Amino acid sequence: MAQPRAQLRARANHDVEQALEHLLNEAGPEVALAFIDALEHGLRQVVRNPALGSLRFAYELGIPELRALRLRKFPHVVFYVHRGEVVDAWRVLHTSRDLPASLGNEP
Repeated sequence: MAQPRAQLRARANHDVEQALEHLLNEAGPEVALAFIDALEHGLRQVVRNPALGSLRFAYELGIPELRALRLRKFPHVVFYVHRGEVVDAWRVLHTSRDLPASLGNEP
């Protein structure tokens, strides 16, 4: 079986854009670039091993196969589902948010 590829949903892209805007304004371009590096690293990890992320929110929200991976050095979590050839990234959320509420309305 071929290695899956990562795909960010529109909401995940929006989450990343908001995080970048905040980091650029509050911490500067170097930190914003480090965030992108951490996100890319996390996505490469789950593409290599889709079962890596925690299933905690899958059980909590009743969303089968939903996994969560915390980004290295940043308080953000990538929420994704592995579907065949695709690691489908649903959201990229800051841990200070009410994560279950933010994910509860996903299809």
